[in-house]
Amino acid sequence: MAAGAAAGAWVLVFSLWGAVVGDRNVTARIGKPLVLNCRGAPKKPPQQLEWKLNTGRTEAWKVLSPQGGPWDSVARVLPNGSLLLPAVGIQDEGTFRCRAKSRNGKETRSTYQVRVYQIPGKPEIVDPASELMAGVPNKVGTCLSKGGYPAGTLNWHLDGKPLIPDGKGVSVQEETRRHPETGLFTLQSELMVTPARGGAPHPTFSCSFSPGLPRRRALHTAPIQLSVWEPVPLEVQLVVEPEGGTVAPGGTVTLTCETPAQSSLQIHWIKDGVPLPLTPNPVLLLSEVRPQDQGTYSCVATHPSHGPQESRAVSVHIIGSLEGQGLRTVALALGILGGLGIAALLIGAIIWQRQRRQGEERKAPEHQEEEEEEREELNQSEEPEAAEGSAAGP
Repeated sequence: MAAGAAAGAWVLVFSLWGAVVGDRNVTARIGKPLVLNCRGAPKKPPQQLEWKLNTGRTEAWKVLSPQGGPWDSVARVLPNGSLLLPAVGIQDEGTFRCRAKSRNGKETRSTYQVRVYQIPGKPEIVDPASELMAGVPNKVGTCLSKGGYPAGTLNWHLDGKPLIPDGKGVSVQEETRRHPETGLFTLQSELMVTPARGGAPHPTFSCSFSPGLPRRRALHTAPIQLSVWEPVPLEVQLVVEPEGGTVAPGGTVTLTCETPAQSSLQIHWIKDGVPLPLTPNPVLLLSEVRPQDQGTYSCVATHPSHGPQESRAVSVHIIGSLEGQGLRTVALALGILGGLGIAALLIGAIIWQRQRRQGEERKAPEHQEEEEEEREELNQSEEPEAAEGSAAGP
């Protein structure tokens, strides 16, 4: 009577909390009761049977029988010969065997391979991006799944279709952690994508968790829709003070790297084609300049979405340097040569004028002599005419 009442109570408990199974491969949810039937066993005592367990709780095969006591409240044999596990756990995964003899002496063996599972909470996308930039890698977000067993897998989807990592435009970084006490798994998957220029302006991303057990549905996150924008070219300008970059020895030169978005950039400096080992800063101050500070300077602005962009180069000159002295020497020499040339021209002009004046003076007496000779000739010609005229008169 008592045995029948106990059996009825157990049947009621199983109908509410568990399931009686007879398949060779058994999958049970963690924390729920599990009943394994011993085939061929008499339904009522006395019974000739034994259960043998080889699981994570046993170092070797352990034997349980109806006559034995409960095994640390982990498993017990019921009056009908079935084996009860009140709350199955990860350590109960393994092999269960039952050997029974019926009342007519027929022996029957049953073997079960038990696996356990735990469905995690619904996965979610944490730290999602607000927007994506075309042509550069972007972090979409991190898919997170907690409290599952076995580990399972996380998968990303783009516009409802599976997104396959290719190591170029799509990459995934995964991490799996296991709780030291419960043995449950936490999975996370970080997605990086490089949207194509001119592609879809509003892609939709989602993530799903696959338990890795037959007949178990995948769990999906809520989708997120992001905007993709095309970056404009980054213009980098280098301003030098004083203008022209010319300064006296010991003076100060200020170089300023101007960009549209100063806060998100890293500025590095280059002199004569060689990077300067300086802390990134948009302003380069050259105080108390020396000859070795002369040269050609440029700045490089690095933006996460644009990459490095270099400004035009500017030159820094120091007045009074060796180069300046050489220029002044050349200018002085040219000035002296020019002065000598002008002096030579003046001297030549003076000599020419003197020679001209002397020539004119020599020509004047000769001209006077010619005039006197002409007068004498005229006088001589007039005298014979006068004599002829007087002879012909009376």
